[in-house]
Amino acid sequence: MANTKVQLPAYKGGLSQRQLLHILNYIQEHLDRDIKLADLSNQLGISQFHFIDLFKQSVGTTPYQYLLQQRIERAKQLLKEGDRSIIDIALLCGFNSHSHLSKQFRQLTGITPKQYRIDRLGKL
Repeated sequence: MANTKVQLPAYKGGLSQRQLLHILNYIQEHLDRDIKLADLSNQLGISQFHFIDLFKQSVGTTPYQYLLQQRIERAKQLLKEGDRSIIDIALLCGFNSHSHLSKQFRQLTGITPKQYRIDRLGKL
């Protein structure tokens, strides 16, 4: 999954393209880990407050929201494969439990991971 190609958003200002690409790749490569704001800001050697501001200018959302969206997208990919348990998928996507994944997944998609899997596998 680390081979996921990162597409840069079309927003102006904020982080340089090089910085943004570095951060987006870092997030993709470490989705299964507990990524802290300090981890991201330290990658660029800037304060957390300044990082949040620059990231939001560059991407249009906060680092936390972006990270959450990426984790949910990764979970969707794994759910479509159909061969892993939802708890395994939760852990592979950086969630600390099945219920944490389910809560965040439902907030962003309107359905549970289980229902998403059933819907997608039924359409194959």
